[in-house]
Amino acid sequence: MDLLEIGKIVKTHGLKGRMKVVSYLESDSILKSLEKVFVRHGKQKVHLKKIKDIKINKKYFFLEFEGVDDVDAANELVGCEILMPSEKLEELPEGEYYWRDIVGLEVVTEDGEVLGRIERVFSAGGNDVYVCAGGEREILLPAIADVVRKIDIEYRRMVVRLLEGL
Repeated sequence: MDLLEIGKIVKTHGLKGRMKVVSYLESDSILKSLEKVFVRHGKQKVHLKKIKDIKINKKYFFLEFEGVDDVDAANELVGCEILMPSEKLEELPEGEYYWRDIVGLEVVTEDGEVLGRIERVFSAGGNDVYVCAGGEREILLPAIADVVRKIDIEYRRMVVRLLEGL
């Protein structure tokens, strides 16, 4: 099963087993449909947990699991990653991609020059930025139509036009 990391437990919240989770999700709509999630600490084995309650609060969500009924039990989970099956992801509109689909793409110019691969993605206010590495230097590519000319997920390739200064 392909799992996607959606957050990390950062601390307990109250005395009855509630935990505060930093959300990695762009939209919290998927959280409302989850009944179970997987929990993992570092490289350890994942464990399935049934959700008792979930409250959404902007960049965080508060989570309660069945069987985690006090602050001590919740404290044992601080630092754990929260994962969900990737098939639960919503279908995106044409031309939009999840970051996990972008990372690893080979980057080439419109002239066919290989620049490297997308190593990571981050948000920079109005648009995402793709970090291309593996060539002569690291290149930060704004995810805008003037720069990103084509994304081909099937062939794992991104075609770009480098603007002045990139």
